[in-house]
Amino acid sequence: MSARHTLSAAPALRLERGMALITGLLLLLVVTIIGMSMFRSYGIQEKIAGNVREKQRAVNAAVSAQQYAEVWLSSGAAPTTGGTCAAGTVLQAVGQVCTNAPADFTAVPWFAAITFDTFNQTIAAAPSAGTYYKVPQYFVTFLGTSAGGNGYFQIDAAGWGGTPNSVAVVESTYEVVPSGGSLDK
Repeated sequence: MSARHTLSAAPALRLERGMALITGLLLLLVVTIIGMSMFRSYGIQEKIAGNVREKQRAVNAAVSAQQYAEVWLSSGAAPTTGGTCAAGTVLQAVGQVCTNAPADFTAVPWFAAITFDTFNQTIAAAPSAGTYYKVPQYFVTFLGTSAGGNGYFQIDAAGWGGTPNSVAVVESTYEVVPSGGSLDK
């Protein structure tokens, strides 16, 4: 009886031998797909983090230029009224106040913009890691005066991160009170 039992079990074993190989290959395929998707996800997250960093660098550079313009206006060294700024004078080294403004502040650099040269970070001729693409700039537009003599100015500032595509533009309205004056309510 034992001989008969072994003869009937042999064909069943032969039929099941390839099933382990197919199952193993399917499991290997599933694990490979999961691993590849994890690596791809990691690469996308790395790009997102780099873009967020560049955006923050651009915003910080623009805010620095904006604050510099506000200090310049409140120092008394700035003109109390504006003049017409000529197109084509893109990078002025001396502060100026304009009555005319660029048609589109999102198209940088602007005509007659003032560069924030005291920005003490590395500006690269050929951008590399840890550098800024361009010196931040600001544009001051004279909006008018109040009955109390306070001057109103619009300050637009642009800053770049490490690439020309990482640019940020910020804007503020600033009131300058003449010495001995008070804020309008």
